[in-house]
Amino acid sequence: MNYYLYILKSCDGKHWYTGSTSNIMLRLKHHNNGHTFSTKPYRPWKLVYYEKFSSRKEAFRREMFLKSPSGYQDYLKIKKSIGGVG
Repeated sequence: MNYYLYILKSCDGKHWYTGSTSNIMLRLKHHNNGHTFSTKPYRPWKLVYYEKFSSRKEAFRREMFLKSPSGYQDYLKIKKSIGGVG
């Protein structure tokens, strides 16, 4: 089974969300249906970026790195490459 780090952008372009999952499309559906508390107010979402991993541990490790102070510059580079602001 594959696992993914994913980045969502709200359709208003003001909000971003980063997570990890084994099924990106199902997870996106959950976000857009309001099943995720932290993203519910900013619906709808679109998938703008993902990375594929062979284990849940690797995907989660990458997610936590991008959310950490030491990974923030990498996160900004990804956002910039997909048309987000820094």
